[in-house]
Amino acid sequence: MVEARIRVIYGDTDQMGVVYHANYFRYFEFARGEFFRSRGGSYRELEREGVMLPVIEATAAYKAPARYDDELVIRVRVSEFKRASLCFTYEVRRAVAPEPLLSTGRTVHACVGRDGKPTRLPEALVRLLQEAA
Repeated sequence: MVEARIRVIYGDTDQMGVVYHANYFRYFEFARGEFFRSRGGSYRELEREGVMLPVIEATAAYKAPARYDDELVIRVRVSEFKRASLCFTYEVRRAVAPEPLLSTGRTVHACVGRDGKPTRLPEALVRLLQEAA
């Protein structure tokens, strides 16, 4: 599991002063990038090699509101991977103790080549994912 931290900016909130629901997907994306960095890789490197990981399914459940200027901790892990797909799960918590759970989520990604057709996960990525499991 990898932890990424981000502070809520005013533009992330809605008229009620809470984080707009769709912004949690941006936080998930941020955490995925940090996941790859923490393992010595990057999504940019995958793209250079001709591999893309588009989101093919995304879900989020909202437990409590995050607000402007909250520091959030997004915990991300790979929950499964197959020959040509992988799944990340997320927990979003406020960084202050006792770290209440604000949201959970899940994204499923297909592995596709530059042509947009499904392809096997590259061996280097599989090793990275196995180390994280």
